[in-house]
Amino acid sequence: MDTQQSNARKEDSKTKEEDAAVDAELAKAIMSRSFHPSILGPEPWEGYIFSDLEIRIKESTDLYGAVLWPSAMVLCHFLETNRDEHNMMDKNVIELGAGTGLVSIVSSLLGAKVTSTDLPDVLGNLQYNVMRNTKGRCKYIPLVTELFWGQEVEQRFPRATHCFDYILAADVVYSHPYLEELMDTFDYLCQENTQILWAMRFRLDKENRFVDRFRQRFNLEELYNLPSLSIKLYRAWRRDERATTS
Repeated sequence: MDTQQSNARKEDSKTKEEDAAVDAELAKAIMSRSFHPSILGPEPWEGYIFSDLEIRIKESTDLYGAVLWPSAMVLCHFLETNRDEHNMMDKNVIELGAGTGLVSIVSSLLGAKVTSTDLPDVLGNLQYNVMRNTKGRCKYIPLVTELFWGQEVEQRFPRATHCFDYILAADVVYSHPYLEELMDTFDYLCQENTQILWAMRFRLDKENRFVDRFRQRFNLEELYNLPSLSIKLYRAWRRDERATTS
């Protein structure tokens, strides 16, 4: 029995070491996509490489939503490296809480018809980044528009005329008072054939509780688990057939 327990502990230790190595390698590949300008100009920016193109992102440090968080890079890396299974070409895509716009930009570069949404106070910076990095590069011109979660979503995006293939979200769950509205927005926009790709950085128990509640409405598949970045990437889809009867 002691020998069996010892072997089991060794196997468990080996598995953890292998998982840690995979995590470290993937995290390194993701974070290596960012770079800093070699010469500082009058306007500061952060650089990223996706779709073999240089993307320049202007951040606004006085606005929480106008700073680029690593979850966005994780989602972009997944989109670019999993095009066989999740091909964005000609897909109708909406991003919630687009922030600085990196996910919307990469989705557009990959051929998607993108609706990029966020609150009015970050919309100017979002519009600037999206237009700066997609003009003349994309099949479809992205639409940048404001969206208050849970408020007038049905009027803004009636299901009769707005059916999204993908809902994208990066780091939209944190300690803010609108988690219920976010859940309702996911629920409304996600129709029968819609897939949600959602990257999330875990900080507090509130994030864990949100995931538990999310599972009650959606099927949830873990695509990436990156403990070194405290980030998980999920794919989700509806549990019920509500979308076909609404």
